Amino acid sequence: MSQDTIVAKRYAKALFEVAFEERQIMEVEEDLKSLVAALNSDAELQRFISSPRITGENKLAVLKKALEGKLSGAVINTLEILMKRGRMDILPDLLDSYIKIEGDSLGLADATVYSTYTLSSSEQTQVAEEFGRLSGRNIRITNVVDKSLLGGLKVIIGDTLYDGSLSGKLTRLEKSFNDKHRR
Repeated sequence: MSQDTIVAKRYAKALFEVAFEERQIMEVEEDLKSLVAALNSDAELQRFISSPRITGENKLAVLKKALEGKLSGAVINTLEILMKRGRMDILPDLLDSYIKIEGDSLGLADATVYSTYTLSSSEQTQVAEEFGRLSGRNIRITNVVDKSLLGGLKVIIGDTLYDGSLSGKLTRLEKSFNDKHRR
């Protein structure tokens, strides 16, 4: 585990504690996601933040003015600390750590569900309930359409892959035939 990841976990834990006290756990998560997405998608903003010609104080003043009222105070305070300490690079790791801490604390898990078409709300609820029983957690679904699947679903929760896709079943069937013929 890298030093940056360890540092990000410490910041995430502190931020989670503040969010918990302020009853803003989910709002802070959404704010962090928005901030990381904005920083990742805007090359001009990245150049601004990494520019050695602009002082940290000026960068912080511009960011605070631009983000005021758009992000929770806890996230703005964390951003301020990261900016002052030159640690803006750990923001994506901080988000990942925050989500993990949040999930552990609230019994949540995020699942990426790959399907051949966009799942309806009721189908997503059904998948969430089924995998919630398997994992013992409340599941939040992100549906990704994957036309390469022949049918069925592929679900990833954390580091675990549940491959119920037709192509996955065919691959396992082919492997079992190959294993039998080698004996």
